[in-house]
Amino acid sequence: MGSAFIRGTVAAVAIFAGQAVLADEVTLPRTMVWTSYDLGSTGYVEASAMADALDKNYGTTVRLTPSGTGIGRMLPLAKKRATFGFMGNEIFFASEGMFEFAARDWGPQEVRVLLGRPAAVGLITGLDTDIESVADLKGRKVGFVQASPSTLMNTEAALAFGDLTVDDVEQVIYPGYGAMVQGFIAGEIDAVPVTPTVSALREAEGGRGVRWLDMPGSDSAGWDRVRASATIFSPTSMTVGVSISEDDPAELLGYRYPQLTTYADTSEDEVYNLVKALDESYDLFKDANGVIARWNMQDAGSSPAGAPFHPGAIRYLREMGVWDAEDDAWNETRIARLEAVKSAWAAATEKADAEKVSDDDWPAFWDSYRSDALN
Repeated sequence: MGSAFIRGTVAAVAIFAGQAVLADEVTLPRTMVWTSYDLGSTGYVEASAMADALDKNYGTTVRLTPSGTGIGRMLPLAKKRATFGFMGNEIFFASEGMFEFAARDWGPQEVRVLLGRPAAVGLITGLDTDIESVADLKGRKVGFVQASPSTLMNTEAALAFGDLTVDDVEQVIYPGYGAMVQGFIAGEIDAVPVTPTVSALREAEGGRGVRWLDMPGSDSAGWDRVRASATIFSPTSMTVGVSISEDDPAELLGYRYPQLTTYADTSEDEVYNLVKALDESYDLFKDANGVIARWNMQDAGSSPAGAPFHPGAIRYLREMGVWDAEDDAWNETRIARLEAVKSAWAAATEKADAEKVSDDDWPAFWDSYRSDALN
Protein backbone atom coordinates (compact mmCIF):
# COMPACT_ATOMS: atom_id res chain seq x y z
CA MET A 1 0.00 0.00 0.00
CA GLY A 2 2.92 2.34 0.75
CA SER A 3 4.06 2.49 -2.87
CA ALA A 4 0.62 3.76 -3.82
CA PHE A 5 1.21 6.88 -1.78
CA ILE A 6 4.48 8.18 -3.20
CA ARG A 7 3.57 11.82 -3.26
CA GLY A 8 3.83 14.24 -6.13
CA THR A 9 2.51 17.70 -5.40
CA VAL A 10 0.92 20.31 -7.60
CA ALA A 11 0.05 23.03 -5.14
CA ALA A 12 -0.85 26.65 -4.65
CA VAL A 13 -0.67 28.59 -1.38
CA ALA A 14 -4.11 27.96 0.13
CA ILE A 15 -5.46 31.07 1.85
CA PHE A 16 -8.42 30.46 4.14
CA ALA A 17 -7.79 26.71 3.94
CA GLY A 18 -10.86 24.54 3.94
CA GLN A 19 -13.17 27.12 2.42
CA ALA A 20 -14.73 26.61 -1.02
CA VAL A 21 -13.51 28.67 -3.97
CA LEU A 22 -16.13 30.52 -6.01
CA ALA A 23 -15.32 31.95 -9.45
CA ASP A 24 -17.49 32.34 -12.52
CA GLU A 25 -20.25 30.44 -10.68
CA VAL A 26 -17.94 27.45 -10.19
CA THR A 27 -17.61 26.16 -6.64
CA LEU A 28 -14.61 23.94 -5.88
CA PRO A 29 -13.16 22.59 -2.65
CA ARG A 30 -10.14 24.54 -1.43
CA THR A 31 -8.08 21.34 -1.74
CA MET A 32 -8.41 18.09 -3.68
CA VAL A 33 -6.42 14.85 -3.93
CA TRP A 34 -6.14 13.06 -7.28
CA THR A 35 -4.37 9.84 -8.15
CA SER A 36 -2.52 9.43 -11.43
CA TYR A 37 -0.06 7.34 -13.39
CA ASP A 38 3.64 7.53 -12.49
CA LEU A 39 5.75 10.67 -12.79
CA GLY A 40 6.80 11.19 -16.39
CA SER A 41 3.81 9.36 -17.87
CA THR A 42 1.34 11.07 -20.20
CA GLY A 43 -1.35 10.64 -17.57
CA TYR A 44 0.75 12.42 -14.92
CA VAL A 45 1.69 15.27 -17.26
CA GLU A 46 -1.95 15.88 -18.17
CA ALA A 47 -3.18 15.64 -14.56
CA SER A 48 -0.46 18.12 -13.53
CA ALA A 49 -1.41 20.56 -16.28
CA MET A 50 -5.09 20.46 -15.33
CA ALA A 51 -4.28 20.85 -11.63
CA ASP A 52 -2.10 23.85 -12.39
CA ALA A 53 -4.92 25.39 -14.42
CA LEU A 54 -7.34 25.02 -11.49
CA ASP A 55 -4.74 26.65 -9.26
CA LYS A 56 -4.44 29.63 -11.62
CA ASN A 57 -8.18 30.02 -12.23
CA TYR A 58 -9.63 29.19 -8.82
CA GLY A 59 -6.78 29.04 -6.29
CA THR A 60 -7.56 25.37 -5.66
CA THR A 61 -4.75 23.17 -4.37
CA VAL A 62 -4.54 19.72 -5.99
CA ARG A 63 -2.20 17.09 -4.58
CA LEU A 64 -1.30 14.26 -6.96
CA THR A 65 -0.54 10.77 -5.66
CA PRO A 66 1.08 8.88 -8.55
CA SER A 67 1.28 5.10 -8.83
CA GLY A 68 2.43 2.65 -11.47
CA THR A 69 -0.34 0.14 -10.75
CA GLY A 70 -4.11 0.08 -11.16
CA ILE A 71 -4.57 -0.94 -7.52
CA GLY A 72 -2.29 1.88 -6.42
CA ARG A 73 -4.39 4.42 -8.31
CA MET A 74 -7.71 2.95 -7.19
CA LEU A 75 -7.04 2.25 -3.51
CA PRO A 76 -6.92 5.90 -2.36
CA LEU A 77 -10.31 6.45 -4.03
CA ALA A 78 -11.79 3.34 -2.45
CA LYS A 79 -10.46 4.39 0.99
CA LYS A 80 -11.69 8.01 0.48
CA ARG A 81 -8.14 9.36 0.72
CA ALA A 82 -8.54 10.79 -2.79
CA THR A 83 -11.69 11.79 -4.66
CA PHE A 84 -10.62 11.65 -8.30
CA GLY A 85 -8.13 9.64 -10.33
CA PHE A 86 -6.62 9.73 -13.80
CA MET A 87 -7.11 6.10 -14.75
CA GLY A 88 -6.67 3.73 -17.66
CA ASN A 89 -8.45 0.49 -18.54
CA GLU A 90 -8.23 -0.63 -14.91
CA ILE A 91 -11.60 1.03 -14.32
CA PHE A 92 -13.16 -1.40 -16.79
CA PHE A 93 -11.57 -4.33 -14.96
CA ALA A 94 -12.62 -2.83 -11.61
CA SER A 95 -16.25 -2.53 -12.69
CA GLU A 96 -16.17 -6.11 -13.97
CA GLY A 97 -14.39 -7.61 -10.93
CA MET A 98 -11.60 -8.93 -13.14
CA PHE A 99 -7.88 -9.67 -12.70
CA GLU A 100 -6.52 -7.94 -9.55
CA PHE A 101 -10.06 -6.75 -8.74
CA ALA A 102 -11.23 -10.37 -8.53
CA ALA A 103 -9.70 -10.58 -5.03
CA ARG A 104 -12.24 -11.15 -2.23
CA ASP A 105 -11.49 -7.72 -0.71
CA TRP A 106 -12.24 -5.96 -4.01
CA GLY A 107 -14.92 -7.25 -6.35
CA PRO A 108 -16.90 -5.08 -8.81
CA GLN A 109 -16.38 -1.39 -8.04
CA GLU A 110 -18.95 1.40 -8.45
CA VAL A 111 -16.61 3.65 -10.43
CA ARG A 112 -17.82 6.47 -12.64
CA VAL A 113 -16.20 8.54 -15.40
CA LEU A 114 -16.22 12.35 -15.59
CA LEU A 115 -14.30 12.78 -18.84
CA GLY A 116 -11.93 10.68 -20.94
CA ARG A 117 -9.44 11.83 -23.54
CA PRO A 118 -9.83 9.97 -26.84
CA ALA A 119 -6.90 7.71 -27.65
CA ALA A 120 -6.36 4.87 -30.10
CA VAL A 121 -4.69 1.49 -30.35
CA GLY A 122 -4.40 -1.00 -33.18
CA LEU A 123 -2.41 -3.81 -34.69
CA ILE A 124 0.58 -3.21 -36.94
CA THR A 125 2.48 -5.54 -39.18
CA GLY A 126 5.63 -5.07 -41.24
CA LEU A 127 5.87 -4.11 -44.87
CA ASP A 128 8.00 -7.24 -45.21
CA THR A 129 4.89 -9.42 -44.70
CA ASP A 130 1.95 -10.19 -46.97
CA ILE A 131 -0.52 -9.36 -44.19
CA GLU A 132 -3.05 -6.77 -45.38
CA SER A 133 -5.92 -7.17 -42.88
CA VAL A 134 -6.64 -8.41 -39.37
CA ALA A 135 -8.16 -11.58 -40.82
CA ASP A 136 -4.80 -12.34 -42.47
CA LEU A 137 -3.25 -12.87 -39.03
CA LYS A 138 -4.64 -16.38 -38.73
CA GLY A 139 -1.75 -18.70 -37.93
CA ARG A 140 0.76 -15.81 -37.78
CA LYS A 141 3.01 -14.72 -34.90
CA VAL A 142 1.44 -12.02 -32.74
CA GLY A 143 3.10 -10.36 -29.74
CA PHE A 144 1.63 -10.62 -26.24
CA VAL A 145 2.82 -9.19 -22.92
CA GLN A 146 2.95 -11.42 -19.86
CA ALA A 147 0.44 -10.47 -17.13
CA SER A 148 -0.86 -7.38 -18.99
CA PRO A 149 -4.69 -7.44 -18.98
CA SER A 150 -5.02 -4.13 -20.85
CA THR A 151 -2.74 -5.21 -23.69
CA LEU A 152 -4.53 -8.56 -23.90
CA MET A 153 -7.93 -6.85 -24.08
CA ASN A 154 -6.71 -4.60 -26.90
CA THR A 155 -5.42 -7.57 -28.88
CA GLU A 156 -8.53 -9.67 -28.31
CA ALA A 157 -10.78 -6.83 -29.51
CA ALA A 158 -8.68 -6.15 -32.61
CA LEU A 159 -8.57 -9.85 -33.51
CA ALA A 160 -12.35 -10.05 -33.02
CA PHE A 161 -12.73 -7.45 -35.77
CA GLY A 162 -11.17 -9.98 -38.14
CA ASP A 163 -13.34 -12.80 -36.70
CA LEU A 164 -10.33 -14.31 -34.93
CA THR A 165 -9.48 -15.18 -31.34
CA VAL A 166 -6.13 -15.48 -29.60
CA ASP A 167 -6.27 -19.22 -30.27
CA ASP A 168 -6.22 -18.52 -34.02
CA VAL A 169 -2.77 -16.93 -33.90
CA GLU A 170 0.65 -18.04 -32.71
CA GLN A 171 1.13 -16.27 -29.39
CA VAL A 172 4.65 -15.02 -28.73
CA ILE A 173 4.83 -13.84 -25.12
CA TYR A 174 7.25 -11.15 -23.93
CA PRO A 175 8.05 -10.07 -20.34
CA GLY A 176 7.20 -6.42 -21.04
CA TYR A 177 5.70 -4.02 -23.56
CA GLY A 178 9.05 -2.60 -24.60
CA ALA A 179 10.47 -6.05 -25.21
CA MET A 180 7.47 -6.91 -27.38
CA VAL A 181 7.92 -3.82 -29.54
CA GLN A 182 11.64 -4.55 -29.89
CA GLY A 183 10.72 -8.09 -30.94
CA PHE A 184 8.57 -6.63 -33.70
CA ILE A 185 11.36 -4.29 -34.82
CA ALA A 186 13.75 -7.26 -34.96
CA GLY A 187 11.29 -9.24 -37.11
CA GLU A 188 10.65 -11.93 -34.51
CA ILE A 189 6.87 -11.51 -34.80
CA ASP A 190 4.42 -10.48 -37.49
CA ALA A 191 2.14 -8.14 -35.55
CA VAL A 192 1.82 -6.22 -32.27
CA PRO A 193 -0.80 -4.01 -30.60
CA VAL A 194 0.46 -0.42 -30.30
CA THR A 195 -0.64 3.19 -30.02
CA PRO A 196 0.11 5.44 -33.00
CA THR A 197 2.65 7.67 -31.27
CA VAL A 198 4.98 5.08 -29.70
CA SER A 199 8.40 6.56 -30.41
CA ALA A 200 10.11 3.17 -30.79
CA LEU A 201 8.03 2.57 -33.92
CA ARG A 202 10.17 5.12 -35.76
CA GLU A 203 12.92 2.51 -35.68
CA ALA A 204 10.57 -0.05 -37.23
CA GLU A 205 9.42 2.50 -39.79
CA GLY A 206 13.02 2.99 -40.92
CA GLY A 207 13.65 -0.75 -40.98
CA ARG A 208 11.04 -3.36 -41.90
CA GLY A 209 8.36 -0.69 -42.28
CA VAL A 210 4.98 -0.30 -40.59
CA ARG A 211 1.55 -1.18 -41.95
CA TRP A 212 -1.56 -0.49 -39.84
CA LEU A 213 -4.29 -3.12 -40.07
CA ASP A 214 -7.37 -0.98 -40.53
CA MET A 215 -10.65 -1.56 -38.69
CA PRO A 216 -13.02 0.80 -40.57
CA GLY A 217 -16.21 1.87 -38.85
CA SER A 218 -18.15 1.02 -42.00
CA ASP A 219 -17.59 -2.70 -41.29
CA SER A 220 -20.60 -3.12 -39.00
CA ALA A 221 -20.15 -6.88 -38.57
CA GLY A 222 -16.52 -6.42 -37.54
CA TRP A 223 -17.46 -3.75 -35.03
CA ASP A 224 -20.29 -5.83 -33.62
CA ARG A 225 -17.63 -8.44 -32.81
CA VAL A 226 -15.35 -5.79 -31.27
CA ARG A 227 -18.13 -4.54 -28.99
CA ALA A 228 -18.99 -8.10 -27.99
CA SER A 229 -15.35 -8.48 -26.95
CA ALA A 230 -15.14 -5.17 -25.02
CA THR A 231 -17.65 -2.33 -24.75
CA ILE A 232 -15.04 0.39 -24.26
CA PHE A 233 -14.00 0.65 -27.93
CA SER A 234 -15.43 2.67 -30.81
CA PRO A 235 -14.16 3.36 -34.35
CA THR A 236 -11.67 6.19 -34.71
CA SER A 237 -9.59 7.56 -37.56
CA MET A 238 -6.07 8.69 -36.64
CA THR A 239 -4.15 11.15 -38.81
CA VAL A 240 -1.13 11.65 -36.53
CA GLY A 241 1.38 8.93 -35.69
CA VAL A 242 4.04 6.63 -37.09
CA SER A 243 3.31 5.81 -40.76
CA ILE A 244 0.05 7.78 -40.49
CA SER A 245 -0.90 11.06 -42.14
CA GLU A 246 -3.88 13.14 -43.25
CA ASP A 247 -3.61 11.45 -46.65
CA ASP A 248 -3.13 7.99 -45.19
CA PRO A 249 -5.06 7.72 -41.89
CA ALA A 250 -5.33 4.58 -39.76
CA GLU A 251 -8.76 3.21 -38.77
CA LEU A 252 -8.25 1.94 -35.23
CA LEU A 253 -9.81 1.04 -31.89
CA GLY A 254 -10.81 4.25 -30.16
CA TYR A 255 -10.79 4.23 -26.37
CA ARG A 256 -10.16 6.61 -23.46
CA TYR A 257 -6.83 7.35 -21.79
CA PRO A 258 -6.58 8.84 -19.31
CA GLN A 259 -10.07 8.76 -17.82
CA LEU A 260 -10.91 11.15 -14.99
CA THR A 261 -12.66 8.85 -12.55
CA THR A 262 -14.44 8.85 -9.19
CA TYR A 263 -16.86 6.64 -7.26
CA ALA A 264 -20.62 6.75 -7.78
CA ASP A 265 -21.25 8.22 -4.31
CA THR A 266 -19.22 11.38 -5.00
CA SER A 267 -21.50 14.42 -4.82
CA GLU A 268 -23.22 15.25 -8.09
CA ASP A 269 -22.61 18.95 -7.50
CA GLU A 270 -18.91 18.39 -6.83
CA VAL A 271 -18.51 16.46 -10.07
CA TYR A 272 -20.57 19.01 -12.03
CA ASN A 273 -18.42 21.86 -10.78
CA LEU A 274 -15.13 20.10 -11.49
CA VAL A 275 -16.14 19.30 -15.08
CA LYS A 276 -17.30 22.88 -15.56
CA ALA A 277 -14.06 24.22 -14.05
CA LEU A 278 -11.95 22.08 -16.39
CA ASP A 279 -13.99 23.27 -19.35
CA GLU A 280 -13.56 26.91 -18.37
CA SER A 281 -9.80 26.36 -17.73
CA TYR A 282 -9.22 24.54 -21.02
CA ASP A 283 -7.20 27.34 -22.62
CA LEU A 284 -4.72 27.20 -19.74
CA PHE A 285 -3.77 23.54 -20.25
CA LYS A 286 -4.60 22.68 -23.87
CA ASP A 287 -1.01 23.12 -25.10
CA ALA A 288 0.75 21.13 -22.35
CA ASN A 289 1.53 18.26 -24.74
CA GLY A 290 0.65 17.13 -28.24
CA VAL A 291 -2.60 15.34 -27.35
CA ILE A 292 -4.02 17.10 -24.29
CA ALA A 293 -6.14 19.35 -26.53
CA ARG A 294 -8.47 16.36 -26.93
CA TRP A 295 -9.74 16.98 -23.40
CA ASN A 296 -12.22 19.45 -24.88
CA MET A 297 -15.80 18.64 -23.91
CA GLN A 298 -16.86 17.55 -27.40
CA ASP A 299 -14.12 14.92 -27.62
CA ALA A 300 -13.77 13.88 -23.98
CA GLY A 301 -17.40 14.05 -22.88
CA SER A 302 -19.11 11.23 -24.77
CA SER A 303 -19.45 7.46 -24.57
CA PRO A 304 -18.12 4.83 -24.61
CA ALA A 305 -15.72 4.74 -21.69
CA GLY A 306 -14.31 2.20 -19.25
CA ALA A 307 -17.18 2.66 -16.80
CA PRO A 308 -20.52 4.51 -16.66
CA PHE A 309 -20.45 8.31 -16.58
CA HIS A 310 -21.24 10.14 -13.34
CA PRO A 311 -24.59 11.99 -13.18
CA GLY A 312 -22.81 15.24 -12.32
CA ALA A 313 -20.72 15.03 -15.46
CA ILE A 314 -23.74 14.10 -17.57
CA ARG A 315 -25.63 17.14 -16.26
CA TYR A 316 -22.93 19.54 -17.41
CA LEU A 317 -22.31 17.76 -20.71
CA ARG A 318 -26.02 17.82 -21.47
CA GLU A 319 -26.12 21.56 -20.77
CA MET A 320 -23.25 22.01 -23.23
CA GLY A 321 -25.10 20.03 -25.92
CA VAL A 322 -22.46 17.27 -25.89
CA TRP A 323 -24.41 14.43 -24.26
CA ASP A 324 -27.25 12.94 -26.30
CA ALA A 325 -29.77 10.09 -26.35
CA GLU A 326 -27.23 7.66 -27.76
CA ASP A 327 -24.91 8.39 -24.83
CA ASP A 328 -27.83 7.89 -22.43
CA ALA A 329 -28.58 4.50 -23.95
CA TRP A 330 -24.95 3.41 -23.67
CA ASN A 331 -24.74 4.58 -20.07
CA GLU A 332 -27.92 2.79 -19.03
CA THR A 333 -26.69 -0.43 -20.63
CA ARG A 334 -23.33 -0.10 -18.89
CA ILE A 335 -24.96 0.49 -15.49
CA ALA A 336 -27.23 -2.53 -16.03
CA ARG A 337 -24.15 -4.62 -16.79
CA LEU A 338 -22.44 -3.43 -13.61
CA GLU A 339 -25.52 -4.32 -11.58
CA ALA A 340 -25.51 -7.79 -13.14
CA VAL A 341 -21.84 -8.26 -12.22
CA LYS A 342 -22.53 -7.15 -8.64
CA SER A 343 -25.42 -9.62 -8.36
CA ALA A 344 -23.27 -12.42 -9.72
CA TRP A 345 -20.51 -11.51 -7.26
CA ALA A 346 -22.93 -11.64 -4.32
CA ALA A 347 -24.30 -15.01 -5.42
CA ALA A 348 -20.82 -16.40 -6.02
CA THR A 349 -19.68 -15.20 -2.59
CA GLU A 350 -22.63 -16.89 -0.89
CA LYS A 351 -21.96 -20.13 -2.78
CA ALA A 352 -18.23 -20.01 -2.03
CA ASP A 353 -18.87 -19.46 1.67
CA ALA A 354 -21.25 -22.41 1.75
CA GLU A 355 -18.67 -24.59 0.01
CA LYS A 356 -15.83 -23.21 2.17
CA VAL A 357 -13.81 -22.06 -0.82
CA SER A 358 -10.48 -20.66 0.37
CA ASP A 359 -9.22 -17.19 -0.51
CA ASP A 360 -6.48 -18.79 -2.62
CA ASP A 361 -9.07 -20.74 -4.62
CA TRP A 362 -11.53 -17.85 -4.88
CA PRO A 363 -10.17 -16.17 -8.06
CA ALA A 364 -10.55 -19.38 -10.10
CA PHE A 365 -13.96 -20.03 -8.49
CA TRP A 366 -15.17 -16.51 -9.35
CA ASP A 367 -13.78 -16.66 -12.88
CA SER A 368 -15.72 -19.84 -13.55
CA TYR A 369 -18.91 -18.58 -11.89
CA ARG A 370 -18.66 -15.24 -13.66
CA SER A 371 -18.22 -16.89 -17.04
CA ASP A 372 -21.33 -19.05 -16.56
CA ALA A 373 -23.49 -16.29 -15.07
CA LEU A 374 -22.61 -13.34 -17.30
CA ASN A 375 -21.48 -14.59 -20.71
